[in-house]
Amino acid sequence: MITPGGLGLAGLRLAGMAPLGSGAMTRVVLASSSPTRLRVLQAAGLRPEVIPSQVDERAITRSRPRDLTLALAEAKAAAVAAQLTAGLVIGCDSVLEMASPAELAGLALGKPATAAEARERWRLMAGQTGILFTGHHVLDVATGRQASEAGATAIRFGQPSPAEIDAYVASGEPLQVAGAFTLDGRGGWFIEEIRGDYNNVLGVSLPVLRRLFAAVGSPLARLWHP
Repeated sequence: MITPGGLGLAGLRLAGMAPLGSGAMTRVVLASSSPTRLRVLQAAGLRPEVIPSQVDERAITRSRPRDLTLALAEAKAAAVAAQLTAGLVIGCDSVLEMASPAELAGLALGKPATAAEARERWRLMAGQTGILFTGHHVLDVATGRQASEAGATAIRFGQPSPAEIDAYVASGEPLQVAGAFTLDGRGGWFIEEIRGDYNNVLGVSLPVLRRLFAAVGSPLARLWHP
């Protein structure tokens, strides 16, 4: 059974433990073109630069959806960090995992490839509960310190009518987002309940990032924009 809890610090990985004392790291780079992630970070006091990673997500596979998000987040952060000489790079990736029905169970559900796939996925997800995983990877280019953690939020889907599903798919929104749904857009009409971090579903968890910033030696207070 999938559960959203229990990740916390146990899911955090550290590497390249360089000594502290090199000064405040104020340059923050978001390795994502997601306007929603950028909006969440800006509203929370950061002013990140945006450098999309251009990572081929199809080339990275893992057996578990949570592990896939971590691998993709790390690959995206590393790809952008390779272009820089300094900076605190944030890589993120989200997928949905369903426990049921059988057709979807255990799969890493990212963006649907076609409208037909989005429509069928919504038919199967209706009335079910899934877990939205967002992998986060923070990499300090100057020191090489890095840390990862996956956030998890439980989503209980409503039961939209066939006409509502058709209209939602026709809007194009579900083809642009992991899991084929949003909370802050038209998909919000069809989400009955969430358990966990709201922003994690939008693509970036602030509490997770706060822990990762601290882990690489850049406490949050140093990064807030005046």
